[in-house]
Amino acid sequence: MRDQDHTAESHSGFNRRDFLKGSGAAVAATAIVSGEAEAQAKTKNVVPARAVDVQLKINGRNETLKLEPRTTLLDALRNWLNLTGCKEVCDTTNCGACTVQVDGKALYACSVLAIECEGKQIKTVESMRSGEQVDEVISGFVKHDAMQCGFCTPGFVVATRTVLDKNPQATREQLDASLGGNICRCGTYNGIADCALEIAKGGA
Repeated sequence: MRDQDHTAESHSGFNRRDFLKGSGAAVAATAIVSGEAEAQAKTKNVVPARAVDVQLKINGRNETLKLEPRTTLLDALRNWLNLTGCKEVCDTTNCGACTVQVDGKALYACSVLAIECEGKQIKTVESMRSGEQVDEVISGFVKHDAMQCGFCTPGFVVATRTVLDKNPQATREQLDASLGGNICRCGTYNGIADCALEIAKGGA
């Protein structure tokens, strides 16, 4: 039977082996063409981010920066303005080390684009010192030993100042709730709370 099939294939000028070879080549060619088409489609959709002028008001000063629209406020502050008080620790909006004030509200600088902050009042921890004079929150952190490694400290200082600005007579419970978005890996929470509570009572 196999000899008869082979003979029939030979007489017809076409055999299964040729068919399989042809099919394999066709599949390979189709895959190549499809891959090239997909690559071209992706290339067409990739638009390079071009730097644009971004005007920010930071610590009372007007700054014009040439930034890609995708630049975060955190990167703009640290890499373009050398305002390194806000720290890049988690970069996932979890720790609060990059906390700044935007229009009086505590905000993670890693969670917002710089271009989104145009026309808004931005304050960093650097605004809380003028020469030898420092904000009472900073001196309170020193007094109550509310820092260890220091990475979380600037964010906590800004967050604490923001809470006290909104509620100068905050209770311990209110302070704990309001500062819950900041994490201290060294565990200095009691010192931070003691500092904030002392200032709150002083304003009572």
